[in-house]
Amino acid sequence: MSTSVFIARLIGPVMLVIGLAVLTNQRAFREMADEFLASRALLFLSGLLIMPVGLAIVLTHNVWTADWRVLITLLGWLTAIGGAVRLCAPEYVMQSGRAMLKRPHFITIAAAFWIVAGLLFCLFGLLH
Repeated sequence: MSTSVFIARLIGPVMLVIGLAVLTNQRAFREMADEFLASRALLFLSGLLIMPVGLAIVLTHNVWTADWRVLITLLGWLTAIGGAVRLCAPEYVMQSGRAMLKRPHFITIAAAFWIVAGLLFCLFGLLH
């Protein structure tokens, strides 16, 4: 099994479940996100967890091809950068996060993104 297929099979179901959980529990997720954004300690801890995950993806899968595999690479880079931003600029993350949560349909759009991405990765993982 290639690295691309392994990562797709790993992250696809996780993303799908996250999206479904957010979609079915929008009010609870909004409250949890508010609590999360109020805690610098949680932001720092999430950066400590997220950045190495992104780096692990980038170090094992830095594939820049014109097919679905580039989505894994982009996800790895975005995850690594997102973790670094949480570590280096928590105030920016708090401000941006609060601004996003003020948008009435943000939670639904975010859930839809996670569901679609999860389904795509599941599909790519199963087809290859």
